[in-house]
Amino acid sequence: MRAVGLVSALCAALVLVAAASALDAAQWAWLGVRIRDLSEQEMNEIASRHGIREGFGVVIVEVMEGTPAEQAGLKNGDLVVALEERPVTETRVLQRLIASAGAGREVKLTVLRPDGRRRLEVRLGAMPRPVLGERIAAEFGFLVREPEPAGSIAPVISVVIRRSAADRAGLEVGDVILQVNDQVVETREAMREILADASLDASLRLTIRRGAARLSVVVRPPSSGT
Repeated sequence: MRAVGLVSALCAALVLVAAASALDAAQWAWLGVRIRDLSEQEMNEIASRHGIREGFGVVIVEVMEGTPAEQAGLKNGDLVVALEERPVTETRVLQRLIASAGAGREVKLTVLRPDGRRRLEVRLGAMPRPVLGERIAAEFGFLVREPEPAGSIAPVISVVIRRSAADRAGLEVGDVILQVNDQVVETREAMREILADASLDASLRLTIRRGAARLSVVVRPPSSGT
């Protein structure tokens, strides 16, 4: 039985990139949809409806306006099951395949709809900087939310992905990010801009506030594994 992972659900807002991609971050491709994994019940229903042994794929929750996905005719509710000839079994697979394809490339997506199977050609776009900044944070292993309570402006870590670089560095949910790579972070948008220029091959230096303490944390590159 395949579980629907917390990381996939939370990262589903963005179709993005793999840390292992050979491309520079500036070249990462973008589709422009919000996605989620299938539930176990949905997998069984899809397997039965389409006559396949095992149901799999990624559900498009929202097609964003003016994006490559909209221009290609993708729709809310489409189930993406393949990119070119490679099966798409979960959100992370689609994220990695899209990003590593490179901006400007045309790719074929196979989608399932109630009336049957479709193959759509999509010309991928370049990832917008705010999206890129969010994705780099996710590759290091953390996600942020808008600050709370009212009066605070710095972004707050909402998720630390288990066994990620951020987890190994000791980041915790609720940590307030004050600086990224020695640059002051005043808003979530500012953090995205700074992270958009960060490298996945270099450590990320964070200054955080945890309760009354101010801490410096070094998050090693995601690919280092230590």
